Amino acid sequence: MIKLFVGLGNPGPEYEATRHNAGFWWVDALARDLKLHLAHDKGYHGLVARGTVHGQTVWLLEPLTFMNLSGRSVAALARFYKIAPEEILVVHDELDVVPGQAKLKFGGSHAGHNGLRDIHAQLGTGDYWRLRVGIGHPGVKAEVVNWVLKKPSPEQREQIEGCIERTLKATPALLAGEMDKATLIVHTSKPPRPKPPRPPEA
Repeated sequence: MIKLFVGLGNPGPEYEATRHNAGFWWVDALARDLKLHLAHDKGYHGLVARGTVHGQTVWLLEPLTFMNLSGRSVAALARFYKIAPEEILVVHDELDVVPGQAKLKFGGSHAGHNGLRDIHAQLGTGDYWRLRVGIGHPGVKAEVVNWVLKKPSPEQREQIEGCIERTLKATPALLAGEMDKATLIVHTSKPPRPKPPRPPEA
């Protein structure tokens, strides 16, 4: 069961609408859903919310350490409240998934994602859950840094927000520890097909 939901991003208004902040967008939406308020907590180097859902304590966290030091914030909160790595879900932007889709997975490598790299290092393990929110790939490796730190097009932003809305439906399963069910909800969460154009009236 997931006790700690972590959204990754960079602090500051200049980064707010950039692709790298898709994890923040997801946790912001979860906070609205659960009617929780994220507030700055110096002890955990981030924005933190705590709530009770079906008798279970739930934590929301957005590290304000900048992406490359995300683990410092995650490890501080997890250690203090004795939250095991397998009870943590990290939501982050994913280059290898198209906008509008997401993937849920447990464990594995950080695949070059700097936020995950630091969480791996600080927790001492990669055995935590990740929700990979698709932002697409620029097609050229040299463009990746520019891509993640730029705003998506209005169409892509709409696709990402639609994906966030649909994958949030997995929250009850995540909280209940029904990870197979949560995975199914996330992986079958596809954007609605565009309606065919109406035939011109005779």
